[in-house]
Amino acid sequence: MDALFKQDESILQVLQYGELSLKGEFIWGSNTTFFLLSCYQDKNFKVVYKPVKGERPLWDFPPASLAKREVAAFTLSELLGWRLVPPTIFRQDAPFGPGSIQLYIDHDPEYHYFNFSLKDRQRLRRVVVFDLLANNADRKGSHLLVDSDDHLWLIDHGICFHEEIKLRTVIWDFAGEPIPDDLLENINHLLEYLHLSREEYSNKSSLLVDLLNGPEIQALIRRAEWIMQAKIFPDPPPDRRPYPWPLV
Repeated sequence: MDALFKQDESILQVLQYGELSLKGEFIWGSNTTFFLLSCYQDKNFKVVYKPVKGERPLWDFPPASLAKREVAAFTLSELLGWRLVPPTIFRQDAPFGPGSIQLYIDHDPEYHYFNFSLKDRQRLRRVVVFDLLANNADRKGSHLLVDSDDHLWLIDHGICFHEEIKLRTVIWDFAGEPIPDDLLENINHLLEYLHLSREEYSNKSSLLVDLLNGPEIQALIRRAEWIMQAKIFPDPPPDRRPYPWPLV
């Protein structure tokens, strides 16, 4: 495994090489999503599996691309050093064909953005910047999970990274505020990776090349550069819908 993912290396091995057994199906989403158990050596993890063949076609996203966008979101989170997205891989030999495999996060589904404590609301600045970078078109309130260790996780990133601005989110709490310096420093490091030529890409950057097309990566670079120039959280745009639907 690449050193970038060292802290999650054992989890990624179980996701990539484990024997997968079907345990159920999530029935409320737009795309087909299964609940699996992945067993490898002496480790067992619950995982979420989104097969490519279960993706609902979208007019504005390339076909059969949503699963790899899930992996790209995890990769972006790791490149930034933020550990916001659960370990996620793309696997060819899954039960219903190729798709994304993501570590399932045990959480209280009744606790989400709309009833977060003030403390949890205050730690969402990093989430907002992540969604700006990923161009997340669907940040619902239920896509933010808090686990038993009080770690904040983000899920459902299938419609991210479009080259056109499509940001839709419920989190506009910090509009007009300065973006913290430590987050800007992380973005600056991200740009150092992304500005490398294709031939000089480290393994860290080549992972994104394998997951997104060229225009999408260039658009990611432009968004990162805009954030570094503006240095403030944007307001909701007045000329298009800034919120997802449903909100939760």
